[in-house]
Amino acid sequence: MSIRERLSGNEAAATAMKQINPDVVAAFPITPSTEIPQYFSTFVANGTVDTEFVAVESEHSAMSACIGAEAAGSRAMTATSANGLSLMWEMIYIASSLRLPIVLSLVNRAVSGPLNIHCDHSDAMGVRDAGWIMLFSENNQEAYDNTLMAHRIAEHENVRLPLMVCQDGFITSHAIENIELEEDEKVKEFVGEYHPEHYLLNEKEPIAVGPLDLQAYLFEHKVQQADAMKAAKQVILDVAKDFEKMTGRKYGLFEEYKLEDAEIAIVCMNSTAGTTKYVVDELRNKGIKAGLLKLRVFRPFPVDEISEALSHLKAVAILDKSDSLNAAGGALFEDVTSSLYVTKKYVPAVNYVYGIGGRDTKAEDIENVYKDLLEIAKSGKVENPYRYFGLRKEGE
Repeated sequence: MSIRERLSGNEAAATAMKQINPDVVAAFPITPSTEIPQYFSTFVANGTVDTEFVAVESEHSAMSACIGAEAAGSRAMTATSANGLSLMWEMIYIASSLRLPIVLSLVNRAVSGPLNIHCDHSDAMGVRDAGWIMLFSENNQEAYDNTLMAHRIAEHENVRLPLMVCQDGFITSHAIENIELEEDEKVKEFVGEYHPEHYLLNEKEPIAVGPLDLQAYLFEHKVQQADAMKAAKQVILDVAKDFEKMTGRKYGLFEEYKLEDAEIAIVCMNSTAGTTKYVVDELRNKGIKAGLLKLRVFRPFPVDEISEALSHLKAVAILDKSDSLNAAGGALFEDVTSSLYVTKKYVPAVNYVYGIGGRDTKAEDIENVYKDLLEIAKSGKVENPYRYFGLRKEGE
């Protein structure tokens, strides 16, 4: 039976880590993810877990320690945000290329500079092509649930890739919500023990980790990574089915909210989905067929599934909480429109970059996006596909 509790998103992530009881946690504090290792360190101190907690001198060292622990045969976890993830940059790629199923809680925050400690998705988008599985969480419950599923996905024999669970800094990480926790024993059984096939401390199989990999082999190894990412999509769905049996909570690659009969829709990730659902309900009461596709799995990107889910729409808006600074739209917009193109489905699409540096996303902002979509649906034309909302007007 699920346990009713009130927790912040950071507490929810730390509680999931406690129930998983990893072998090693290595972390360095950075706002707004600091509370995750802080809460977890109390579980270590009071003996609730038997994890080896490594307080390192930087985020680069935190990921390095996790890589060493995983390579040795241990289950390792960490947490970070923004500039901390940037400092991990070198090791983020090494973790994925060595096929080490590390789990990272990424509390999304704007990457400096100038200095800003509030939420946007520039940190996650900066490593979107680094070979990590990426799950996004609308609320505290999803941050908890995604973390419980993370190791089952990452450690699967067909995958063996690191995984990050994303949630919005302060918006969910520090906001207290009602949440359903699972019993410790159920979680332990669901996650299972970690028994890697190859590891450094296996005296029966001497191996090297991270050797020189030149022209003769690197290409093939990168294709193996790509194949593992493709395989992760089905593993994510299979793990979600088992999770639903345990909890009754259902997860897919994305959530379709009143999308089936919608004529216009928004695609977004994380906490913005909650505001968008409210606006969809309001518009439905007015007879406007609005819908939402909330993406949960950003890597691997569900090309065919998203294209099919959006194919019946008259217009779609893709919201990016980070600007790719490429004069051609945000990362989510590029992936969604690419999926429509390669599957030969045409839907008039417009991109909105929003919420940079923690700028509030209001219901009226979302409603204005739907108003724009109604106009696009009527004409079938997109005059300007690259847009912003929430910007201050000149003089304000």
